[in-house]
Amino acid sequence: MIYMDNAATTYPKPENVYTAVDYFNRSLGGNPGRGSSQATLKAGSILVDAREALARLFNIQDSEQIAFTANITESLNIALKGFLHPGDHVISTSMEHNAVARPLYALSRRGIEWTAVPCADDGSLDPEDIRKAIKPNTRMVCMLHASNLTGTIMPIAQAGKICRENGLVFVVDSAQSAGILPLDVVEQNIDILAFTGHKGLLGLQGTGGLYVAPGIEIEPLKEGGTGSFSEHLEHPEFMPDRLESGTPNTPGIVGLLAGVEFILQTGRDNICRHEQEITAMLLSGLREIKGVKLYGPGDSTKQTAVIAFNIDNLDCGELSMQLDYLYGVVTRSGLHCAPLAHQVIGTLERGSCRLSPGYFTTQAEAEAVIRAIHGLAQQSGS
Repeated sequence: MIYMDNAATTYPKPENVYTAVDYFNRSLGGNPGRGSSQATLKAGSILVDAREALARLFNIQDSEQIAFTANITESLNIALKGFLHPGDHVISTSMEHNAVARPLYALSRRGIEWTAVPCADDGSLDPEDIRKAIKPNTRMVCMLHASNLTGTIMPIAQAGKICRENGLVFVVDSAQSAGILPLDVVEQNIDILAFTGHKGLLGLQGTGGLYVAPGIEIEPLKEGGTGSFSEHLEHPEFMPDRLESGTPNTPGIVGLLAGVEFILQTGRDNICRHEQEITAMLLSGLREIKGVKLYGPGDSTKQTAVIAFNIDNLDCGELSMQLDYLYGVVTRSGLHCAPLAHQVIGTLERGSCRLSPGYFTTQAEAEAVIRAIHGLAQQSGS
């Protein structure tokens, strides 16, 4: 198998992720904050270590401002629905994933005004268009860091500066960038950072989180047991307990910690550099194949390791299936939970096939993928 679907979830994971999760499940156990047994205290310390590792990666000054969630979709729902109120105006882009677009659409039906700033047909954004969209009632800008469809890298540093100058809360969806692209909540003026554990952070599915800058009030999405101040019916006001209710996915957070430790030890720059090299190889090879249509920037320095493409005369679903069954290449086809982005690049009706290599993808695998796509293009009569 040649795995080219890392934008959906990274595979394989670093070996230390597998061993850490297995060791926890077999030898530690424990429910963080629920009692004072050694197992419970050890489980609690793992959550502390994970917050601190994430804080180092994202330059977060206070790791207790990081709350763990089930996934980045939950994180974004907490940020959007816990901050915005009827009469507020929020700005996003036209490239957003449904994890942002659907909550904003739901909020727009409840009295919140939503503007999706148009992007160019390669998915790129002029940050000055955000400034032009600001109104007197604008309270927030929420945007992705990189597209899950085209890989297009968004100008979040410039957008963050605009937000800071105008007193707006800046929310970043880092689903496709955390662990790969530079993320610094201080330098990029990020007030709220949503992340997922199972993609670039190399952890397990079912993990995510939300950083909220001190002074920003977010209403909890849920209330319940936190292990703290259990004698009170009122939910705790302090972070991270304010946004964390119920038993956390401790085994998953163990894996997330191991994934972040791998990134810190390997070097995020080294991971990014390798993925850029593989992406450049794929882009160069695909451009030479007659009948292949590429979407997005077409430049490995302007996009993450995500490539959307189609072959003339071949349905994208059929293309993906043939790559899998005939060549053992795992891809994803369709609309990728991003219909707004497909509308931007002109593939809403057709969809596209997506290649997304990762840190463990080899040059030999990239070459094999190019040969496979070339073979299918010839068979389709392109």
